[in-house]
Amino acid sequence: MKKFALVTGASGGLGQAIAVRLAEAGYSLYLHYNKNEKGIQTVLEQLRHFEGEYIPVQADLSSKTGYSDLARNVFSLDAIVHNAGNALYGLLEDLDEKEAEQLIQIHVTSPLLLTKMLIPKLVQKKSGSIVIVSSIWGQTGAACEVAYSMVKGAQISFAKALSKELAPSGIRVNAVAPGVISTPMLSDFSADEIDAIVDEVPAGRLGVPREVAESVEFLLSEKSSYITGQVLAINGGWHT
Repeated sequence: MKKFALVTGASGGLGQAIAVRLAEAGYSLYLHYNKNEKGIQTVLEQLRHFEGEYIPVQADLSSKTGYSDLARNVFSLDAIVHNAGNALYGLLEDLDEKEAEQLIQIHVTSPLLLTKMLIPKLVQKKSGSIVIVSSIWGQTGAACEVAYSMVKGAQISFAKALSKELAPSGIRVNAVAPGVISTPMLSDFSADEIDAIVDEVPAGRLGVPREVAESVEFLLSEKSSYITGQVLAINGGWHT
């Protein structure tokens, strides 16, 4: 029987790596994206030689109706990976109200309400797993990323609370908190800025998307069957 996982933000750097790793592990996938059609076509091409079913679903999770648009296109379900998101840099005093609303919608409100709509599909199977891709800044906070740190911290609290609520139904909920990972999200940083960050990382290098994807797959798998409500830091020792 096919196992289906929903990956939100599947067109981005981390999302593509997660999709490929889950396909390797035998999952069929709902591949959510918003505007990045090129990215979703890239990941579909990478999945061609696997034997699962791979279904792209477009929805704008920064809008108030995006989560329901997505949920209506999800049927059989065994796992959810909440990966959709965007970074936001700048001083808090310069934060635009619309930017704040969209940031909260995509990282907090949409995952919350999307999960609410999809939980019955997991409960009826009395099994399943949810992984939320948070951030190192959700654990420790960052200047010039105050709003982003806030929503990523909310995701961690969401995972911890929901894990307690769903454990009696056989559903596990965990989070991963990547540090500095080599994805297009780093494109706003200069080479010197990236070098300065790497100098602070005890491992002495950037992480790569595959390392995050491997951790997500582990938390979805039976190898972590007694792990729930946890945050797995993937940061090369940058924050412990």
